[in-house]
Amino acid sequence: MIAIPWYFAMREEMGSFGLIYILTNVIGLLWVPYSGTFVDKYNRRNIFMAITLTSGLLLSAMAYYGYQSGGLSLWMVGFVFMFTFFNYNIHYPNLYAFVQEITEADRYGSISSYIEIQGQTTNILAGATAALLLEGSNTGILNILGIEFNTGWQFTAWEIHEIFALDAITYFVGLFFISLIRYVPLSKRDFEPGPINERLKVGINYLLKHTKILVFGIASHSVFAAAIVTTMFLAPLYVKNHLLADGAIYASGKMFFAMGSVISGIAIRKIFSKVNIPMSIIILTVISALANFTLSINTIDIIFFMASFFMGMCNAGIRVQRVTYLFMVIPNQVYGRATSIFTQINTLLRILFLSLFSLAFFQTGHEIIYAFTILSLFLVLTLVVLSWNYRKLDLKA
Repeated sequence: MIAIPWYFAMREEMGSFGLIYILTNVIGLLWVPYSGTFVDKYNRRNIFMAITLTSGLLLSAMAYYGYQSGGLSLWMVGFVFMFTFFNYNIHYPNLYAFVQEITEADRYGSISSYIEIQGQTTNILAGATAALLLEGSNTGILNILGIEFNTGWQFTAWEIHEIFALDAITYFVGLFFISLIRYVPLSKRDFEPGPINERLKVGINYLLKHTKILVFGIASHSVFAAAIVTTMFLAPLYVKNHLLADGAIYASGKMFFAMGSVISGIAIRKIFSKVNIPMSIIILTVISALANFTLSINTIDIIFFMASFFMGMCNAGIRVQRVTYLFMVIPNQVYGRATSIFTQINTLLRILFLSLFSLAFFQTGHEIIYAFTILSLFLVLTLVVLSWNYRKLDLKA
Protein backbone atom coordinates (compact mmCIF):
# COMPACT_ATOMS: atom_id res chain seq x y z
CA MET A 1 0.00 0.00 0.00
CA ILE A 2 3.01 2.30 0.35
CA ALA A 3 4.58 1.21 -2.91
CA ILE A 4 1.48 1.36 -5.14
CA PRO A 5 0.69 5.13 -5.01
CA TRP A 6 4.32 6.00 -5.73
CA TYR A 7 4.39 3.39 -8.51
CA PHE A 8 1.62 5.35 -10.26
CA ALA A 9 3.23 8.72 -9.47
CA MET A 10 6.55 7.67 -11.04
CA ARG A 11 4.68 6.84 -14.24
CA GLU A 12 2.75 10.12 -14.31
CA GLU A 13 -0.45 8.10 -13.85
CA MET A 14 -1.91 9.62 -10.69
CA GLY A 15 -5.04 10.48 -12.68
CA SER A 16 -5.56 6.77 -13.31
CA PHE A 17 -4.79 5.99 -9.68
CA GLY A 18 -7.36 8.58 -8.65
CA LEU A 19 -10.01 6.81 -10.73
CA ILE A 20 -9.04 3.45 -9.23
CA TYR A 21 -9.16 4.89 -5.72
CA ILE A 22 -12.57 6.47 -6.33
CA LEU A 23 -13.94 3.21 -7.77
CA THR A 24 -12.53 1.34 -4.79
CA ASN A 25 -14.36 3.61 -2.37
CA VAL A 26 -17.60 3.51 -4.38
CA ILE A 27 -17.63 -0.30 -4.22
CA GLY A 28 -16.65 0.02 -0.57
CA LEU A 29 -19.88 1.93 0.11
CA LEU A 30 -21.76 -1.28 -0.68
CA TRP A 31 -19.27 -3.70 0.88
CA VAL A 32 -18.52 -1.99 4.21
CA PRO A 33 -21.92 -2.34 5.95
CA TYR A 34 -22.18 -6.01 4.97
CA SER A 35 -18.67 -6.67 6.24
CA GLY A 36 -19.94 -5.44 9.62
CA THR A 37 -22.71 -8.05 9.62
CA PHE A 38 -20.13 -10.80 8.98
CA VAL A 39 -18.04 -9.50 11.88
CA ASP A 40 -21.04 -9.70 14.23
CA LYS A 41 -22.19 -13.14 13.05
CA TYR A 42 -19.12 -15.33 12.54
CA ASN A 43 -16.10 -16.44 14.58
CA ARG A 44 -13.80 -13.43 14.38
CA ARG A 45 -10.53 -15.36 14.48
CA ASN A 46 -11.74 -17.45 11.53
CA ILE A 47 -12.50 -14.23 9.63
CA PHE A 48 -8.90 -13.10 10.20
CA MET A 49 -7.56 -16.39 8.90
CA ALA A 50 -9.81 -16.38 5.84
CA ILE A 51 -8.94 -12.85 4.68
CA THR A 52 -5.22 -13.31 5.43
CA LEU A 53 -5.03 -16.57 3.48
CA THR A 54 -6.97 -15.09 0.55
CA SER A 55 -4.74 -12.02 0.43
CA GLY A 56 -1.57 -14.11 0.54
CA LEU A 57 -2.79 -16.32 -2.30
CA LEU A 58 -3.84 -13.37 -4.46
CA LEU A 59 -0.51 -11.57 -4.06
CA SER A 60 1.34 -14.81 -4.75
CA ALA A 61 -0.64 -15.28 -7.96
CA MET A 62 0.02 -11.69 -9.06
CA ALA A 63 3.73 -12.01 -8.28
CA TYR A 64 3.94 -15.28 -10.20
CA TYR A 65 2.19 -13.74 -13.21
CA GLY A 66 4.55 -10.76 -13.06
CA TYR A 67 7.60 -13.00 -13.07
CA GLN A 68 6.25 -15.08 -15.94
CA SER A 69 5.12 -12.16 -18.15
CA GLY A 70 7.89 -9.70 -17.29
CA GLY A 71 5.71 -7.28 -15.36
CA LEU A 72 2.19 -6.20 -14.44
CA SER A 73 -0.11 -3.70 -16.13
CA LEU A 74 -1.24 -0.59 -14.27
CA TRP A 75 -4.73 -1.96 -13.93
CA MET A 76 -3.48 -5.23 -12.44
CA VAL A 77 -1.54 -3.23 -9.87
CA GLY A 78 -4.68 -1.19 -9.30
CA PHE A 79 -6.67 -4.38 -8.73
CA VAL A 80 -4.25 -5.41 -5.98
CA PHE A 81 -4.75 -1.99 -4.38
CA MET A 82 -8.53 -2.39 -4.56
CA PHE A 83 -8.48 -5.88 -3.09
CA THR A 84 -6.17 -4.83 -0.26
CA PHE A 85 -8.45 -1.91 0.51
CA PHE A 86 -11.49 -4.22 0.70
CA ASN A 87 -9.44 -6.43 3.00
CA TYR A 88 -8.84 -3.44 5.28
CA ASN A 89 -12.58 -2.74 5.34
CA ILE A 90 -13.25 -6.03 7.07
CA HIS A 91 -9.92 -6.44 8.86
CA TYR A 92 -10.18 -3.35 11.07
CA PRO A 93 -13.86 -3.67 12.11
CA ASN A 94 -13.13 -7.33 12.85
CA LEU A 95 -9.97 -6.44 14.77
CA TYR A 96 -11.67 -3.96 17.08
CA ALA A 97 -14.77 -6.11 17.61
CA PHE A 98 -12.51 -9.09 18.35
CA VAL A 99 -10.46 -7.10 20.85
CA GLN A 100 -13.57 -5.76 22.57
CA GLU A 101 -14.90 -9.31 22.80
CA ILE A 102 -11.85 -10.77 24.56
CA THR A 103 -10.78 -7.80 26.71
CA GLU A 104 -11.92 -6.69 30.17
CA ALA A 105 -13.60 -3.26 30.15
CA ASP A 106 -10.96 -1.69 32.43
CA ARG A 107 -8.26 -2.50 29.83
CA TYR A 108 -9.94 -0.99 26.77
CA GLY A 109 -7.67 2.07 26.77
CA SER A 110 -4.49 0.06 27.14
CA ILE A 111 -5.35 -2.46 24.44
CA SER A 112 -6.32 0.31 22.00
CA SER A 113 -2.88 1.85 22.55
CA TYR A 114 -1.11 -1.49 22.06
CA ILE A 115 -2.92 -2.06 18.75
CA GLU A 116 -1.85 1.37 17.51
CA ILE A 117 1.77 0.89 18.59
CA GLN A 118 2.02 -2.50 16.89
CA GLY A 119 0.33 -1.34 13.71
CA GLN A 120 2.36 1.81 13.29
CA THR A 121 5.65 0.12 14.19
CA THR A 122 4.90 -2.20 11.28
CA ASN A 123 4.28 0.87 9.10
CA ILE A 124 7.69 2.30 10.03
CA LEU A 125 9.37 -0.94 8.97
CA ALA A 126 7.27 -1.00 5.80
CA GLY A 127 8.20 2.62 5.07
CA ALA A 128 11.90 1.90 5.48
CA THR A 129 11.61 -1.15 3.24
CA ALA A 130 9.61 0.82 0.66
CA ALA A 131 12.23 3.56 0.59
CA LEU A 132 14.86 0.95 -0.25
CA LEU A 133 12.89 -1.09 -2.75
CA LEU A 134 11.09 1.69 -4.66
CA GLU A 135 14.18 3.66 -5.61
CA GLY A 136 17.08 1.23 -5.27
CA SER A 137 20.59 2.57 -4.87
CA ASN A 138 23.25 2.76 -7.57
CA THR A 139 25.59 4.74 -5.32
CA GLY A 140 25.27 2.91 -2.01
CA ILE A 141 23.62 5.98 -0.46
CA LEU A 142 20.25 5.33 1.17
CA ASN A 143 17.81 8.11 2.12
CA ILE A 144 15.82 7.16 5.21
CA LEU A 145 13.84 9.70 7.24
CA GLY A 146 15.35 12.42 5.07
CA ILE A 147 18.89 11.48 6.13
CA GLU A 148 21.40 10.04 3.66
CA PHE A 149 23.38 7.01 4.79
CA ASN A 150 26.41 5.82 2.79
CA THR A 151 26.17 2.07 3.22
CA GLY A 152 28.08 1.01 0.14
CA TRP A 153 25.17 -1.35 -0.59
CA GLN A 154 24.23 -1.03 -4.27
CA PHE A 155 21.11 -2.60 -5.78
CA THR A 156 18.55 -1.82 -8.44
CA ALA A 157 14.97 -0.81 -7.70
CA TRP A 158 12.55 -3.71 -7.35
CA GLU A 159 9.73 -4.32 -9.78
CA ILE A 160 6.23 -4.05 -8.33
CA HIS A 161 5.56 -7.79 -8.68
CA GLU A 162 8.70 -8.50 -6.65
CA ILE A 163 7.35 -6.28 -3.88
CA PHE A 164 4.05 -8.19 -4.09
CA ALA A 165 5.97 -11.46 -3.62
CA LEU A 166 7.55 -10.12 -0.43
CA ASP A 167 4.17 -8.88 0.76
CA ALA A 168 2.63 -12.32 0.15
CA ILE A 169 5.22 -13.87 2.44
CA THR A 170 4.26 -11.47 5.24
CA TYR A 171 0.61 -12.56 4.91
CA PHE A 172 1.54 -16.21 5.33
CA VAL A 173 3.69 -15.38 8.36
CA GLY A 174 0.74 -13.45 9.78
CA LEU A 175 -1.56 -16.41 9.13
CA PHE A 176 0.72 -18.63 11.22
CA PHE A 177 0.61 -16.28 14.21
CA ILE A 178 -3.16 -15.77 13.96
CA SER A 179 -3.61 -19.54 14.17
CA LEU A 180 -1.87 -19.46 17.57
CA ILE A 181 -4.30 -16.95 19.11
CA ARG A 182 -6.28 -18.37 22.03
CA TYR A 183 -9.85 -17.21 21.43
CA VAL A 184 -11.85 -17.00 24.69
CA PRO A 185 -14.75 -14.50 24.38
CA LEU A 186 -15.67 -12.63 27.57
CA SER A 187 -19.06 -11.59 26.23
CA LYS A 188 -21.69 -13.84 24.68
CA ARG A 189 -23.21 -12.89 21.32
CA ASP A 190 -26.82 -13.90 20.87
CA PHE A 191 -27.82 -15.62 17.64
CA GLU A 192 -29.81 -13.34 15.36
CA PRO A 193 -31.97 -15.14 12.79
CA GLY A 194 -33.10 -13.60 9.53
CA PRO A 195 -31.49 -12.41 6.28
CA ILE A 196 -28.42 -10.23 6.19
CA ASN A 197 -30.40 -7.04 5.46
CA GLU A 198 -32.46 -7.51 8.61
CA ARG A 199 -29.35 -7.97 10.70
CA LEU A 200 -27.82 -4.87 9.14
CA LYS A 201 -30.88 -2.85 10.19
CA VAL A 202 -30.19 -3.77 13.82
CA GLY A 203 -26.96 -1.73 13.74
CA ILE A 204 -28.64 1.17 11.93
CA ASN A 205 -31.54 1.23 14.38
CA TYR A 206 -29.14 1.20 17.32
CA LEU A 207 -27.41 4.34 16.06
CA LEU A 208 -30.69 6.08 15.23
CA LYS A 209 -31.75 5.54 18.85
CA HIS A 210 -28.40 6.93 20.07
CA THR A 211 -27.89 9.98 17.84
CA LYS A 212 -25.20 11.47 20.08
CA ILE A 213 -23.06 8.36 19.48
CA LEU A 214 -23.89 8.52 15.76
CA VAL A 215 -22.72 12.14 15.48
CA PHE A 216 -19.63 11.46 17.59
CA GLY A 217 -18.72 8.39 15.55
CA ILE A 218 -18.97 10.27 12.25
CA ALA A 219 -17.31 13.53 13.29
CA SER A 220 -14.47 11.92 15.26
CA HIS A 221 -13.63 9.90 12.13
CA SER A 222 -12.98 13.00 10.02
CA VAL A 223 -9.25 13.25 10.76
CA PHE A 224 -8.92 9.67 9.51
CA ALA A 225 -10.65 10.64 6.24
CA ALA A 226 -8.20 13.52 5.76
CA ALA A 227 -5.22 11.37 6.73
CA ILE A 228 -5.98 8.50 4.38
CA VAL A 229 -6.67 10.82 1.42
CA THR A 230 -3.36 12.52 2.16
CA THR A 231 -1.18 9.44 2.64
CA MET A 232 -2.68 7.40 -0.21
CA PHE A 233 -3.30 10.08 -2.83
CA LEU A 234 -2.10 13.61 -2.07
CA ALA A 235 1.34 12.82 -0.64
CA PRO A 236 2.81 11.31 -3.85
CA LEU A 237 1.64 14.34 -5.85
CA TYR A 238 2.83 16.74 -3.17
CA VAL A 239 6.30 15.20 -3.05
CA LYS A 240 6.70 14.82 -6.81
CA ASN A 241 5.09 18.03 -8.12
CA HIS A 242 5.42 20.50 -5.24
CA LEU A 243 8.57 19.47 -3.34
CA LEU A 244 10.16 18.12 -6.56
CA ALA A 245 11.56 15.19 -4.58
CA ASP A 246 11.86 11.42 -5.08
CA GLY A 247 10.37 8.24 -3.65
CA ALA A 248 12.73 8.23 -0.68
CA ILE A 249 11.21 11.51 0.54
CA TYR A 250 7.70 10.13 0.02
CA ALA A 251 8.49 6.93 1.96
CA SER A 252 10.23 8.96 4.67
CA GLY A 253 7.10 11.07 5.04
CA LYS A 254 5.14 7.86 5.59
CA MET A 255 7.68 6.82 8.20
CA PHE A 256 7.39 10.14 10.06
CA PHE A 257 3.61 9.72 9.97
CA ALA A 258 4.02 6.25 11.49
CA MET A 259 6.52 7.51 14.10
CA GLY A 260 4.02 10.13 15.25
CA SER A 261 1.43 7.38 15.46
CA VAL A 262 3.67 5.13 17.57
CA ILE A 263 4.51 7.92 20.01
CA SER A 264 0.82 8.77 20.23
CA GLY A 265 -0.05 5.15 20.91
CA ILE A 266 2.48 5.06 23.75
CA ALA A 267 1.73 8.40 25.38
CA ILE A 268 -1.73 9.64 24.39
CA ARG A 269 -3.58 8.15 27.36
CA LYS A 270 -1.10 9.70 29.77
CA ILE A 271 -1.07 13.07 28.01
CA PHE A 272 -4.84 13.33 28.26
CA SER A 273 -5.27 11.54 31.58
CA LYS A 274 -6.83 14.72 33.07
CA VAL A 275 -9.05 15.37 30.03
CA ASN A 276 -12.14 13.41 29.01
CA ILE A 277 -12.02 11.50 25.72
CA PRO A 278 -14.30 13.76 23.61
CA MET A 279 -12.32 16.88 24.58
CA SER A 280 -9.00 15.17 23.78
CA ILE A 281 -10.36 14.41 20.29
CA ILE A 282 -11.32 18.06 19.81
CA ILE A 283 -7.78 19.17 20.76
CA LEU A 284 -6.16 16.66 18.41
CA THR A 285 -8.46 17.72 15.57
CA VAL A 286 -7.28 21.33 16.03
CA ILE A 287 -3.64 20.19 15.71
CA SER A 288 -4.45 18.13 12.62
CA ALA A 289 -6.16 21.10 10.97
CA LEU A 290 -3.06 23.22 11.62
CA ALA A 291 -0.78 20.50 10.18
CA ASN A 292 -2.83 20.36 6.98
CA PHE A 293 -2.76 24.13 6.64
CA THR A 294 1.02 24.12 7.17
CA LEU A 295 1.44 21.82 4.16
CA SER A 296 -0.50 24.31 2.04
CA ILE A 297 2.20 26.98 2.60
CA ASN A 298 5.29 24.77 2.88
CA THR A 299 8.16 24.30 0.39
CA ILE A 300 10.70 22.43 2.58
CA ASP A 301 11.17 18.68 3.02
CA ILE A 302 11.70 18.87 6.78
CA ILE A 303 8.41 20.74 7.28
CA PHE A 304 6.68 18.04 5.26
CA PHE A 305 8.19 15.47 7.61
CA MET A 306 7.12 17.40 10.72
CA ALA A 307 3.59 17.95 9.43
CA SER A 308 3.39 14.24 8.59
CA PHE A 309 4.57 13.44 12.12
CA PHE A 310 1.85 15.56 13.74
CA MET A 311 -0.80 14.27 11.36
CA GLY A 312 0.17 10.72 12.30
CA MET A 313 0.19 11.61 15.99
CA CYS A 314 -3.29 13.15 15.80
CA ASN A 315 -4.78 10.41 13.64
CA ALA A 316 -3.49 7.65 15.93
CA GLY A 317 -4.32 9.55 19.11
CA ILE A 318 -7.88 10.11 17.98
CA ARG A 319 -8.21 6.46 16.95
CA VAL A 320 -7.02 5.24 20.38
CA GLN A 321 -9.36 7.60 22.23
CA ARG A 322 -12.25 7.07 19.83
CA VAL A 323 -12.03 3.27 19.89
CA THR A 324 -11.77 3.29 23.69
CA TYR A 325 -14.91 5.42 23.95
CA LEU A 326 -16.86 3.34 21.43
CA PHE A 327 -15.83 0.14 23.25
CA MET A 328 -17.44 1.61 26.37
CA VAL A 329 -20.71 2.75 24.85
CA ILE A 330 -21.54 0.29 22.02
CA PRO A 331 -22.52 -3.32 22.91
CA ASN A 332 -20.33 -6.02 21.38
CA GLN A 333 -23.44 -7.62 19.88
CA VAL A 334 -23.78 -4.76 17.37
CA TYR A 335 -20.25 -3.33 17.39
CA GLY A 336 -19.27 -4.52 13.89
CA ARG A 337 -22.47 -3.23 12.28
CA ALA A 338 -22.55 0.08 14.13
CA THR A 339 -18.94 0.96 13.37
CA SER A 340 -19.36 -0.15 9.76
CA ILE A 341 -21.90 2.67 9.36
CA PHE A 342 -19.24 5.15 10.49
CA THR A 343 -16.83 3.63 7.97
CA GLN A 344 -19.43 3.84 5.20
CA ILE A 345 -20.00 7.56 5.79
CA ASN A 346 -16.26 8.11 6.04
CA THR A 347 -15.87 6.30 2.70
CA LEU A 348 -18.40 8.67 1.13
CA LEU A 349 -16.37 11.64 2.35
CA ARG A 350 -13.23 10.16 0.84
CA ILE A 351 -15.02 9.70 -2.50
CA LEU A 352 -16.00 13.37 -2.50
CA PHE A 353 -12.45 14.52 -1.73
CA LEU A 354 -10.86 12.13 -4.21
CA SER A 355 -13.26 13.20 -6.95
CA LEU A 356 -12.36 16.82 -6.29
CA PHE A 357 -8.61 16.30 -5.99
CA SER A 358 -8.51 14.13 -9.11
CA LEU A 359 -9.41 17.16 -11.23
CA ALA A 360 -6.67 18.25 -13.63
CA PHE A 361 -6.20 21.47 -11.66
CA PHE A 362 -4.65 19.58 -8.74
CA GLN A 363 -2.54 17.25 -10.90
CA THR A 364 -0.07 19.76 -12.32
CA GLY A 365 2.44 22.22 -10.95
CA HIS A 366 2.11 23.30 -7.33
CA GLU A 367 -1.67 23.45 -7.20
CA ILE A 368 -1.78 20.38 -4.95
CA ILE A 369 -1.23 22.73 -2.00
CA TYR A 370 -4.82 23.94 -2.31
CA ALA A 371 -6.02 20.44 -1.49
CA PHE A 372 -4.51 20.83 1.98
CA THR A 373 -6.22 24.20 2.42
CA ILE A 374 -9.54 22.48 1.68
CA LEU A 375 -8.81 19.65 4.13
CA SER A 376 -7.90 22.11 6.87
CA LEU A 377 -11.22 23.95 6.36
CA PHE A 378 -13.06 20.63 6.45
CA LEU A 379 -11.46 19.83 9.82
CA VAL A 380 -12.47 23.25 11.15
CA LEU A 381 -16.07 22.39 10.22
CA THR A 382 -15.65 19.07 12.01
CA LEU A 383 -14.56 20.96 15.13
CA VAL A 384 -17.83 22.90 15.09
CA VAL A 385 -19.82 19.64 14.99
CA LEU A 386 -17.72 17.97 17.69
CA SER A 387 -18.06 21.00 19.97
CA TRP A 388 -21.84 21.15 19.42
CA ASN A 389 -22.24 17.44 20.24
CA TYR A 390 -19.81 17.53 23.16
CA ARG A 391 -22.32 18.51 25.86
CA LYS A 392 -24.63 15.61 24.88
CA LEU A 393 -22.09 12.83 25.41
CA ASP A 394 -21.52 10.72 28.47
CA LEU A 395 -18.22 12.30 29.50
CA LYS A 396 -17.58 9.66 32.18
CA ALA A 397 -17.53 6.76 29.72
